[in-house]
Amino acid sequence: MGSDSGKARGKSPARRGICLVLSSPSGAGKTTLARRLLASDETLCHSVSVTTRQPRPKEKEGVDYFFVSRAEFEAMIERGEFLEWAEVFGNLYGTPARAVEKTLAEGRDIVFDVDWQGATSIARLLPNDTARIFILPPSAAELSRRIHNRATESHDAIAERLRQAAIEISHWNEYDYVIVNRDIEESLEALKEILHAERLKRHRQLALTGLIAELTAGG
Repeated sequence: MGSDSGKARGKSPARRGICLVLSSPSGAGKTTLARRLLASDETLCHSVSVTTRQPRPKEKEGVDYFFVSRAEFEAMIERGEFLEWAEVFGNLYGTPARAVEKTLAEGRDIVFDVDWQGATSIARLLPNDTARIFILPPSAAELSRRIHNRATESHDAIAERLRQAAIEISHWNEYDYVIVNRDIEESLEALKEILHAERLKRHRQLALTGLIAELTAGG
């Protein structure tokens, strides 16, 4: 699939950017797929969230997250600075609205890695800019195995992650696309195809009106 920065190149009409929103239960592969998709297309941007949780090893400020205190986060909520925000496992996460709008207006596409609540908020506020994709694990047994293998918490914490996974999955039918992640390469190719189709949607190609006028002027 050829890349497209969203700006006019040659005879290609300019377009507005896309919010490509990925959601899944914990352990289904959403974050891995988001990273692989970003690595495959240099024109894509990653939405960098603000969070109150502590940085993990190798995470970088402004690259993985913007790390703030709970008081700072709550002040940002009061100022209306978030496109969406939610509390997950005791930590707050939010998407800065101003940066998203600027990126979309420049015709650049943004990949979001958020839960169903975040996806709902983004779609509500930016309905014409959003394509939502839900990533499912291939089976309940595989989901349970992944959560147990990746978790370093207590038995109760793992049970809570499984409970939250069931809640997340219950919202699958609110999404535009669903990918069952049986194989990471196949799932990545499906993501690329979705992005390509979304880029071609009529309402995103802002320069089409002028092009149509030019093409029909002599008719």
